[in-house]
Amino acid sequence: MTAPPAPRRAPGVLGVRQSFSSLSVRNYRLYFWGYSVSVVGTWMQTLALALLVLRLSGSGADLGIVTGARYLPFLLLGPFGGLAADRYDKRRLLYVTQASSAAVGLLFAVLTALDAVSIPLVVVLSLALGILTVFDNPARQSLIPELVPRERMANAVTLNSVSVNMARVLGSAVGGALVAAVGLTACFALNAASFGAVLLSLVLMRDCEMYPADRPPRRKGQVREGLRYVGRTPALLLPLVMLTVTGMLAYEFPVTLPLVAQRALHGGPGTYGAMASLMAVGAVGGGLYIAGSRRTRGAGALAVAGIGWGLAILAAALAPTLAWELVALPFVGLGTIAFNSLSKTAMQLASLPSMRGRVMALWSMAWGGSTVVGGPLVGWVAQEFGSRWSLVVGGVPCLLLGVLALPALRRVDRAASPSPGAAASPHTSSPY
Repeated sequence: MTAPPAPRRAPGVLGVRQSFSSLSVRNYRLYFWGYSVSVVGTWMQTLALALLVLRLSGSGADLGIVTGARYLPFLLLGPFGGLAADRYDKRRLLYVTQASSAAVGLLFAVLTALDAVSIPLVVVLSLALGILTVFDNPARQSLIPELVPRERMANAVTLNSVSVNMARVLGSAVGGALVAAVGLTACFALNAASFGAVLLSLVLMRDCEMYPADRPPRRKGQVREGLRYVGRTPALLLPLVMLTVTGMLAYEFPVTLPLVAQRALHGGPGTYGAMASLMAVGAVGGGLYIAGSRRTRGAGALAVAGIGWGLAILAAALAPTLAWELVALPFVGLGTIAFNSLSKTAMQLASLPSMRGRVMALWSMAWGGSTVVGGPLVGWVAQEFGSRWSLVVGGVPCLLLGVLALPALRRVDRAASPSPGAAASPHTSSPY
C-alpha cells in the first residue's frame, strides 16, 4: 500500500516564512527585537526634535542646520568609525555607543523640561549624537553578518530595515500623540529608556553561535586601503555614488515632512505624525515583500528601486490635499526601504568580511553624512521656493540616477553571476 502524498504548503505560507527566515536564528532575533524597541524611541525623538526647533525659531533653514549638524561627524570621521568596527569587538563598541546615546537623550529631556534649551544647544547635542552614531552605525550594520549564516544575510539586512520602519510607524504615531498630550519632554525621556532594550539584547547573545569575521592587524593606511578597495570595485562604487546623491537630496524627510505638513497642508504635530506613519506603513509592506522575494536580488534592482522612489516622491510633491498626500506617502516609504535595503544588501554581500566595517561606514556617510549639505540646502529651498519644492529636488535626481545607472548595474550583475556548478563558501566575499 503506497503512502499518501505529503500535504503541500500553500505558497503564501512559504512566502511568509521566507520573509522572516532569519528570525529563526536566536542571536539575530535578540538583535531584531532590541533594536526595534530602541528605534521606536529614536523616531519619537526625531519627531520631537523637529517640532522643538520649529517651536524655538520657526525656521526651515534652522531645522536643516540642526539636521545637518547631526550628520556632520559622518563626513569628518566616518571612515574611522568603520575602521573601529573592523578592528574591535563590535558588541563591546555598541555597549559604549548605546549607553552614551541614552545619556544624550536624557539630557535633551532634562533641558526641555527646565525650558533651558536653545538652538545653539540643540546643534551641540546633535553633533554629540552624530559622533556616537559614526561609531555605532558601522558596528551595528557589520554585526548582522556575524549573527546569521550567509544564505540568510540578505533576509536579515532587509528585516533590519523593516524593523526600522515598523518602529517609525509606532514612534511617529506615539510621539505625535505624546507631544499633543503632555509635551516634548516625554519623547526624549522614553527614547533614553529605550536603549536599555539594545543593551539587554547584546548581553544575552551567545558567543558560540556567532560567525565572527577576521580582524585586520593594526597598521598604517587602513582608512586609505578601504577607500581604494571601494574605488576599484564597481559593485560597491556605483551604489555608493547613487547613495551620496539621493542621501543628500531625497532622504531629507525629517526636514521636508514637517515643513510640508505645516506650510503646504496647514497642519500641526498630528498631521506630521500621520504623514510619517503612513510613509512607514508603506515601507513595512515593501520591506516584507523584498525580504521574501528573490526577484529583488542583484544590483540592477537598486536602479529600478531608484526610478520608482523618484516617481513616488514627485507624486507626494504634487499632491494637492492632505488626503492625496496620505495616498502618495506609503509609496514613498516603499521606495525608501527598497532603495535603502537593496543598497545595503548589495554592499554587504560584495565586500570582504575584513573590509565590511569600512565599507558600511562609507554607506553611512553616503546615506546620512550627505545630509550635512543636503539638510540645510533642502531647508533653504523650502524657505525660498515653498515646501513642496523640497520634495521635487529629491525626486528628480532619484529618477534620473535610476535610469542612468540601470545598464551599468545590470553589467555588474552579469559579472557577479557564478559559473555553473560553482559553490560559494559560507562567509567569503561574493564574486563582485
